[in-house]
Amino acid sequence: MPPEMKTRGTGFVRLLLRNRLGMLGLGVVLVWTLGALLVGVVSPYGAAETAVGPLLDPPSWAHLFGTDNFGRDILTRVLSGARLSLWTGLIAVAISIVIGVPLGGVAGYVGGWVGSLIMRVMDVMLAFPSLVLALAIAASLGPGVGSAMVAVGIVGIPEFARITYGQTTALREREFVEAGRALGLSTPVILLRHIVPNALAPIVVRAALGMGYAILTAASLSFIGLGAQPPTAEWGVMISDGRGYIISGEWWLTVFPGLAIATSILGFNLFGDALRDVLDPRLRTTA
Repeated sequence: MPPEMKTRGTGFVRLLLRNRLGMLGLGVVLVWTLGALLVGVVSPYGAAETAVGPLLDPPSWAHLFGTDNFGRDILTRVLSGARLSLWTGLIAVAISIVIGVPLGGVAGYVGGWVGSLIMRVMDVMLAFPSLVLALAIAASLGPGVGSAMVAVGIVGIPEFARITYGQTTALREREFVEAGRALGLSTPVILLRHIVPNALAPIVVRAALGMGYAILTAASLSFIGLGAQPPTAEWGVMISDGRGYIISGEWWLTVFPGLAIATSILGFNLFGDALRDVLDPRLRTTA
């Protein structure tokens, strides 16, 4: 690794570590990630779908988050739901990046009617409220976790396309791109080797922020029956199952999965804001 790249990487890490809110967000994300990976170690009750205690038992030392209407341990289900929610968010954001970044790059570099056509399609998608569009896509695909992943991923495509389009438009006339053209490099090579690497900073920031949005939207789809299906341990499903018990006082059925959604979104948003501050010199803070 060249010394200047090593120095730059060290400076990036140092600035990121100085951002307290960003480190708090990263800590929250890591806690949920470790909890999802180590659910069998953290919880002594095994499978999340197995009844292990009395029905609707409030939080206690035996069941820290209580039990649900089937006697299942809610802590175990929340941690298992973290695994599914994080995986759903990761796949959805990956779909958005894999499709949106090339589309935005082509539109910004080629321009003309091709670029206009691509960006007008993106504008049409952005004209619909994101949740409404996700509902329509998920309903057309049918209920299921896979449908939720695809729906959330498609909804996120315009954001990454617009970011890449703006970056490509600004970079396509730079000297290093002109040099690539003079050397006879093809358009895909110029995009992959010269433009996309220089546009990675805002893409990475949007991906971090998009994880929180993807988790929330996937949980919303599951809540109304278009995402994960019972008895799957998923945060939206758990809130949907427990909403009928709020009036009778069994608050823990909805509060704990709701807090899981809220804290995971907060973690990704804080970390995404920290990345934006560090990667954009104009916005750097020492918060």
